[in-house]
Amino acid sequence: MTPPGLARPVAAVLSAVPYDHPEARRLTNALHAEQTAMYGFADDPAATEPELFAPPNGLFLLARPDGHDEALACGGWHLVAPATVEIKRMYVAPAARGLALGSRVLRALERQAYEHGARRAILETGSRNLAALALYEHLGYRPIPPYAPGRNPLVNRAMAKQLTAA
Repeated sequence: MTPPGLARPVAAVLSAVPYDHPEARRLTNALHAEQTAMYGFADDPAATEPELFAPPNGLFLLARPDGHDEALACGGWHLVAPATVEIKRMYVAPAARGLALGSRVLRALERQAYEHGARRAILETGSRNLAALALYEHLGYRPIPPYAPGRNPLVNRAMAKQLTAA
């Protein structure tokens, strides 16, 4: 058994899909349900237009660990300003936590965004999502002032990272 906080990496296939792909919808709906249970509210993933994550100004990835037919992790980026992308809808299914899928998806998103000209990534996560906060900090994200209007800084944590060539 892997001690809490230590990932035991597994091989996985990452694939770019449209944001409205059935597996993307399944995972983003699971993310929404977890956030709603944790905070009492959450942004509805269905309110996001699929075009937001469409190339060349966005990308949405699914991760399928070896031996699994279903995707167990996802995430995407979209352009928010010249050379700046926002990372969104990062999620790892409970059954796959501790397998380093979140870091694999995030690193792939950063690499793809950099290849499309991005030099900075921003993101938001919940203040109670300690695993996500630890992952983002470990991968170089640092706190920044809130960038989304109306966000409660007691609930939401904004973070940013300078992107560099791999």
